[in-house]
Amino acid sequence: MAIKPFNYQQDFSSIDFRQQPELYQVGRGEQGVLLVEPYKSEILPFWRYKDEASAMKSAEQIYQLFEAYRQQDDFVGMDMARKFIQMGYTRAKRYANYKGGKKYAEDGSLNTRGNDPIKAAAATVFKGWWDKIRQDEDYLKRKRQHQARWG
Repeated sequence: MAIKPFNYQQDFSSIDFRQQPELYQVGRGEQGVLLVEPYKSEILPFWRYKDEASAMKSAEQIYQLFEAYRQQDDFVGMDMARKFIQMGYTRAKRYANYKGGKKYAEDGSLNTRGNDPIKAAAATVFKGWWDKIRQDEDYLKRKRQHQARWG
């Protein structure tokens, strides 16, 4: 099944995706993670990746939300929690590899790759939780059902 391109033209500010889950698109990766309400406002306060300890606390809290959304039969919430955990990994990894998280210089050239072990440890924490979700058969089934029904 081909994935429809993510629709960034929706009026995200006026849509309550809990009330209208049919408008939610899984998209690729983290698409829409900072746009989809009320989930963004519910999950964002817990999202931290400063170091391993903050990443562990953050990932555990977000995973608890993932499970709470599951109990409420709320796939959109589950997927948004997954996106925040995935984004914890990608952001921490970016900061681990590039000072200030900037991969490209102002002239478009690639900045020198570094290694920040503190951010790398945070990335590893989020990666473990992300892998757990990606192997969750119930989540994967719900994802397939949502995509088959609404794209």
